[in-house]
Amino acid sequence: MNQRSHCLAALTVVAVCIASSCSRTNDEAEVNASVQRLIAAVNAKDINGIMAYYSPDESLLVFDALPPRQYVGATAYRKDWEGFLTAYPGAVHAEMSDWRAETEGNLAYGHGIFRTTGQDKDGKPLDLTLRVTDVYRKINGKWLVIHEHVSWPVDLATGKADLSSRP
Repeated sequence: MNQRSHCLAALTVVAVCIASSCSRTNDEAEVNASVQRLIAAVNAKDINGIMAYYSPDESLLVFDALPPRQYVGATAYRKDWEGFLTAYPGAVHAEMSDWRAETEGNLAYGHGIFRTTGQDKDGKPLDLTLRVTDVYRKINGKWLVIHEHVSWPVDLATGKADLSSRP
């Protein structure tokens, strides 16, 4: 190979690396935007908007903090979300903090702290803070959650869930 061929090969490698990095950055931005749409849907109590975040079929697997602790499929998890929204008869405020996401190919993961506040049917304040880890697959050009794990820290001295601590 002559010097010109070496330069062309090196430029090609650099271009591929830059394109890969840009694609990854765009994918991470898409995942982050989907989380913001989820939060907006929860705040609007829009069940269809919430479920648009998840794989719409039986491939969805969720480990939840509350019994039954496991949901298989979007239909089962939709019922859980409907119950959650019913617990807040008035307004609900949801937020995600400490969110980090990473993508690789057609898979991604993200984790953060999900907090909701509002009042129950008796006017009692509700303030719940959960840890969330999501695994995404890019399906038909859209990042959808295929696995979600939701948990609370546990106070080892009492064995009770810590519903309100902050990291």
